[in-house]
Amino acid sequence: MRKSLAGTLAAIGLGANLGDSLTTLQQAWIRLGRSTGIRLLALSSPYRTEPLDMESDNWFINAAGLLDTDLTAEGLLMRLLETEQEFGRVRVAASGHQDRTLDLDLIFYGARVIRHKQLHLPHPEMCRRLFVLAPLAEVCPDWTHPVLGSTVTEMRDRLSGEQQVIEKVQWP
Repeated sequence: MRKSLAGTLAAIGLGANLGDSLTTLQQAWIRLGRSTGIRLLALSSPYRTEPLDMESDNWFINAAGLLDTDLTAEGLLMRLLETEQEFGRVRVAASGHQDRTLDLDLIFYGARVIRHKQLHLPHPEMCRRLFVLAPLAEVCPDWTHPVLGSTVTEMRDRLSGEQQVIEKVQWP
């Protein structure tokens, strides 16, 4: 077992809707754990979710992971993007949301609020996405949004009556 980094607590969203999504998410999580400066703490259950803000016949598998890191927020983001590429993710910036082999989003990095061109923390869409908040509530229910002042559980509960289709499934 690796020693605690005693760095920054961070959360990531994992998602995929192409290929064997369950296996891809598990393998990506394991690969992140082998990275220098990252210690995995908890991975949520997977959730099968209807595509949001895009047209696709392919439903997503989503999960959330909690980790300890001594990487900077920017360094962690770069590691997430590298991992996506390792799993065949191709980003086409001008085409909006698209089907993907792997999507790794940095949801929060401690209580930091960052607004840079390529990095916005906490993730600006997290509060309206049940597919982020439901799994996130499993791994850090009491984390408090530094701008909104709401916990993950409170944000999730506010969305529970929304029309977003989400179903907890099992890891293989």
